[in-house]
Amino acid sequence: MLIQSTPDTITQIRQMGAVTLYEPAGDQPQRERYQAHSLADCITNVSTPKGSKPLLKTMITTACERNCYYCPFRAGHAKTKRVTISPEKLAQAFDELQRARQVDGMFLSSGIIKGSVTTQDKLIDTVEIVRKRYGYRGYIHLKIMPGAEYDQLYRAMQLADRVSVNLEAPTQERLNALAPKKDFANELLRMLQLAQQIKQQHPQEKLANTVTQFVVGAVGDTDLELLALSERLYRQTGVVRAYYSAFSPVKHTPLENVAATHPLREFRLYQASFLLRDYRWELEDLPFVQNGNLRTDIDPKKAYAELHLRQNPVEIMSASREQLMRVPNIGPRSADAIIRARRTGRISDLAHLRQLGMRAPEQAAPYVLLDGRQPPRQLPLF
Repeated sequence: MLIQSTPDTITQIRQMGAVTLYEPAGDQPQRERYQAHSLADCITNVSTPKGSKPLLKTMITTACERNCYYCPFRAGHAKTKRVTISPEKLAQAFDELQRARQVDGMFLSSGIIKGSVTTQDKLIDTVEIVRKRYGYRGYIHLKIMPGAEYDQLYRAMQLADRVSVNLEAPTQERLNALAPKKDFANELLRMLQLAQQIKQQHPQEKLANTVTQFVVGAVGDTDLELLALSERLYRQTGVVRAYYSAFSPVKHTPLENVAATHPLREFRLYQASFLLRDYRWELEDLPFVQNGNLRTDIDPKKAYAELHLRQNPVEIMSASREQLMRVPNIGPRSADAIIRARRTGRISDLAHLRQLGMRAPEQAAPYVLLDGRQPPRQLPLF
């Protein structure tokens, strides 16, 4: 049972639950979207670096002085109920939820009131209380306000397991059309650069990883723009994940008449982003179409294979690990298993690949040679 000393705070948290629509926190963001109507709806099971956890996702305040055109919490959006919780009350409410075993982690964000520095202080104060007064050592994901100070970023990285600096758009021009009061280079991108600098300056400390988020499709942004910046962030700033949030129009905002972005575009962006981050592909490897976007009818790895491997299949017995991972349905584990197996024998049949643990090896068949021969493929009936 929950202690009843902070019922009003719990009610406020419930009222803030819609933040989960706009702030992905875990490694399976597409499962985190719903409108909150109860406290249980504000608690989301997310995949974190420490395993699956029930996270409380909430805000310090839904009031905001920024005028982001896509956001329900933007300044001047009269339809949004403004709710504010003090750091002390929010920390106490989280402690009660955590002790009741309803949550085991927190994602904490906020609208901006009295400037980014003041707001960031309140976010940090909340986590300080959670860590020091209540002794919580579990998972915390903390939002960094645009233009926060160096010392605030450093302290946030000491307290949290993950911090997010949301770029929202890939360029200043796109950001102007999406969130005109934000400075892309000085308020946002610089925060990610400073986070990398902090890690380099304090190599002995356990500091939070950094992530970012883009709003996709509201202002003409292309997949090429989004993924070009994502690749740069992975390589140069140590960002561990880029989130892509398909735009959904909110009534009574300047972008309310802009069409929603199809979720499949978001999904393809994630697939391509993982190829850049985990498979070490280059941006030039991704198969963009003429408008600068990815195909949505097939995944980017298969689109690449259709262009490059159907006429030049990969020889399983001699290909490098990187070459093997260009083939659809061959990931890091399958590539490693293939390399180990071919040291002691021949791989000459799809059944051999299945024995190595590869699921549906027939999906790779059009793009590989098995000991010099292309494997037989079942022809379509129609």
